[in-house]
Amino acid sequence: MNTKLQRVHREIDKTKDKITILQGKMRELEKERIELENLEIVDTVRGLNISLTDLGNLLKTKQNGGFNQ
Repeated sequence: MNTKLQRVHREIDKTKDKITILQGKMRELEKERIELENLEIVDTVRGLNISLTDLGNLLKTKQNGGFNQ
């Protein structure tokens, strides 16, 4: 096989390997982002100091178009 062609094949293989590694890293970062967003939501809700029933009612009201004034 032509040496230039062999070099290109090696570069393709290296690039595919890098892509696979970066995709795995991206998945981990996305999971971490979601976990951090969820923690922020939980902290915010806990800071409201309302019951779960009242929280459910508040969210339902907002979902049904309430509070738009």
